[in-house]
This record gives sequence, structure tokens and C-alpha cells, in this order.
Amino acid sequence: KQTKPKLVHLSSPYYRTKLRGLYTTAKADAEAECSILRHALDKIADIKSLLEERRIAAKMAGVYSDSDPPRKTMRRGVLMTLLQQSAMTLPLWIGKPGDSPPPLCGAIPANSDYVAKQGDKVAARVKAVDGDEQWILAEVVSYNHSTNKYEVDDIDEEGKERHTLSRRRIIPLPQWKANPETDPEALFSKDQLVLALYPQTTCFYRALIHTPPHRPQDDYSVLFEDTSYADGYSPPLNVAQRYVVACKENKKK
Repeated sequence: KQTKPKLVHLSSPYYRTKLRGLYTTAKADAEAECSILRHALDKIADIKSLLEERRIAAKMAGVYSDSDPPRKTMRRGVLMTLLQQSAMTLPLWIGKPGDSPPPLCGAIPANSDYVAKQGDKVAARVKAVDGDEQWILAEVVSYNHSTNKYEVDDIDEEGKERHTLSRRRIIPLPQWKANPETDPEALFSKDQLVLALYPQTTCFYRALIHTPPHRPQDDYSVLFEDTSYADGYSPPLNVAQRYVVACKENKKK
């Protein structure tokens, strides 16, 4: 003779307490894993900082390694690869619940009193050979607090071209990528005017955001100003978050 099986009431106090305990344990495990990952990311940042300090010290002393030759011997293809690697390895900002993205995360600009450090990459507005001005990718050499001026090296001038520029001619590049899934407010929005590094060059040009990144690893899709096209803009081109900054120029010249 078969008996009717007993129904288990999961809503009973016993099972509610047990389920609560399982959730609490899972939450504690996740927080512990998150803490370990953050500690590992901090270690990676420390290592990258030490490597950068060594590179700068070697550059000042005139000593170079095989992996970081002087720019006067660096082929253009090698330079482009290094710039691409720099964009890919830019750390992703991962804040704690309730944290807001900091300055220099994605589209968030630096604070007004921010001073870029030696070795930092910046967009710098310089005078070209023909007298016109252009925005170039440059590396900070030093900052003079008494004159409020930077000394920067053109990243693509074989280590020879050095410029002395006021702070208003310098735009620090992002130090973190913004995560579109958690911090979309830290990204430039569609149709926003920006300065973007034109692919396979070391110059920034005015562009409109065509499509912001959808995932952390995605690039921006941008439309560069180009008078050779009927509507005044190029077809969409991809540019990494690392090389997209706010445009300081309000009017097209």
C-alpha cells in the first residue's frame, strides 16, 4: 500500500533560518574573494609603477633595455604596438558598492589642481612645423610649480622634440577604463565632441562619439572631422578609452 508523501514546507522557520545561513556564508565567501582580487590588482599596480619608475630612471641615465629601446631606434610599427598594449592593459576601475568613479576614470577629467607625474602620457597642444597647432601624444618630463609649465616629450619624435607648455595645453589621459555595465556615467555619450587619437598615428583630432563602449573591453566608435566627406565626418573608427579625452576647443577652426 502506497502512502502519500509528506510535503516539505520550505517556508517553515527551520528552512528560512537554514537558507539565511547559506546566503550569509555565500556572501562572506564572495566578499573574501573580492578582497583577494583587489589585493592582487593592487600588487599588479605596484609592479607596473615600479617598472615605470625603472624605465624613467634608465631613460634619464641613457640606459635602455631590448624591450624598451630609445625612440630614435624604434620602428613606427613597434611604437604603434606599444601604444596598443598600453591601451589594452589600462586597468578597469572596479569600485566598491556605492563608490563613484574617481577623476581620470574614463571620461571623468582630472581635478583642477591635478599635476601629471613624470612619465605620464598626456595630450599636448603644440605648434607644428607649418605654424598650425595640433594635439599630440606626449610624455611628461617635469612640471615647474613656479611657472606652472610642463616639459613634455613628443612620443613620436625620436626622443628629440621637447616642448614647454602651460597647463591649459595639457590634458592628462585616463588612468582607468570605465566599466559601461556599472559606471556608464563615466563614459562619453553619443554625439559628444572629443579629442581622439587617430588610428596608427600619435595625433589627436576632433571627433564625435558614434557609439560608446558596451562592455569593459570595447573601444569607442568615433566619427573624425574630415572635410573630404560630404557630411564632414569620416566613417566610424575604433579608438580605445585610453586615447579619448574631452575636447577643450569649442569652435571649429
